[in-house]
Amino acid sequence: MDRVTADKLEKYFDVTGRALHKVRIAEQSSFDWDAKARDFLDMATRYYNDAHFFKEKGDIVTAFACLNYAHGWLDAGARLGFFDVGHDSVLFTVD
Repeated sequence: MDRVTADKLEKYFDVTGRALHKVRIAEQSSFDWDAKARDFLDMATRYYNDAHFFKEKGDIVTAFACLNYAHGWLDAGARLGFFDVGHDSVLFTVD
């Protein structure tokens, strides 16, 4: 697949819309900072690798979606302070 179909776009709108409506602010708790940071990095790496997999299959739309998920994990980790990105506001939404 090399183009975004209306069905594919609707799928992503649906999933993200349902997720936005489900999200609630969690109670503050203490957690293992290092474990959470490593989990965010692991998720980003997995989605990045998935992007390569889908690209090789010729599904560049899903590959593109995976790249955006990967970058989202990295960006969220940077915003939370899990990752030191050197105040790089070009690659991340920090500062």
